[in-house]
Amino acid sequence: MESMRKLLDIQALTVELPTARGWVRPVNEVSLRIGVGQCLGLVGESGSGKTMLSLALLGLLPAGARVKGQASLATVSERELTGLSEAEWRSVRGREIAMIFQEPMTSLNPVMRVGNQIEEAIRAHEPDLKNDAVEERKLAALRQAAMSEPERRAEQYPHQLSGGLRQRAMIAMALATKPKLLIADEPTTALDVTVQKEILQLLQKLQRELGLGLLFITHDLGVVAQVADRLAVLYAGRVVEEGPASEVLGAPRHPYTQGLLAATPRLEPGSLTPIPGSVPQLMALPPGCAFEPRCSLRRSDCSTAVPDLRVASTEHTARCVLV
Repeated sequence: MESMRKLLDIQALTVELPTARGWVRPVNEVSLRIGVGQCLGLVGESGSGKTMLSLALLGLLPAGARVKGQASLATVSERELTGLSEAEWRSVRGREIAMIFQEPMTSLNPVMRVGNQIEEAIRAHEPDLKNDAVEERKLAALRQAAMSEPERRAEQYPHQLSGGLRQRAMIAMALATKPKLLIADEPTTALDVTVQKEILQLLQKLQRELGLGLLFITHDLGVVAQVADRLAVLYAGRVVEEGPASEVLGAPRHPYTQGLLAATPRLEPGSLTPIPGSVPQLMALPPGCAFEPRCSLRRSDCSTAVPDLRVASTEHTARCVLV
């Protein structure tokens, strides 16, 4: 990891949101790194903080949110993301960091042709670009996204495209502004298995050919195993395990990661073991390890203080007293 050129460096990033009962922390002292051309998989149940972390990296947090810690993006020069003004965010969002959302039908404008939406994204960041250049950039992005018949698809509306083609249109829109970091938030959840595989292969190809950094957010360990170089597991806003994807999936050290793997559907009958209980409410986190109430391996010291990340191997850490 150290030999790879750093693209995104997150240090102790915390997001606090105001509620009627006080402040909550959906993202709690998260530290992560993504290298140039590297894919980091971010895994966790709903409510673990995955999407909120991605919104913090795009300056799209809800009104009133407070952000602590650091997040820096190294493109032409190193840029500190926390503390940017809205005008500064507009120069980063979509241009240096782009996002592919979970459900393209709700992200695309239903009454606007697909090609016009891609053109709009290009002009937002390069208003002086001539019409011919915009057209060329649009079609090039559609080809990069492996869109069949790009000229014809550009003239169609989102409802005229299949789910897989709509997701390719979203990928083309993200690529058109030539970002360095791509955030993919559950990009294959709404797709059937065959199309899902095609989209995953496309993202891997783009990452390799364009040198993109990829933050791949999912709850599906089977999917993340196919694309991620490294894997970070989030629980109740904190990273509980992080390391090379093969190591985290092959030899998980945190009981929550072990539970996620045991709860992953397999072909063998009777092999599914659900994790008991549910993710705790952020307003009522236990005083120690957040997973302790659900953990079959808990000990008395699990409930006294939040465990530190402990070194399991050279590049593998886990937030558990058993490590």
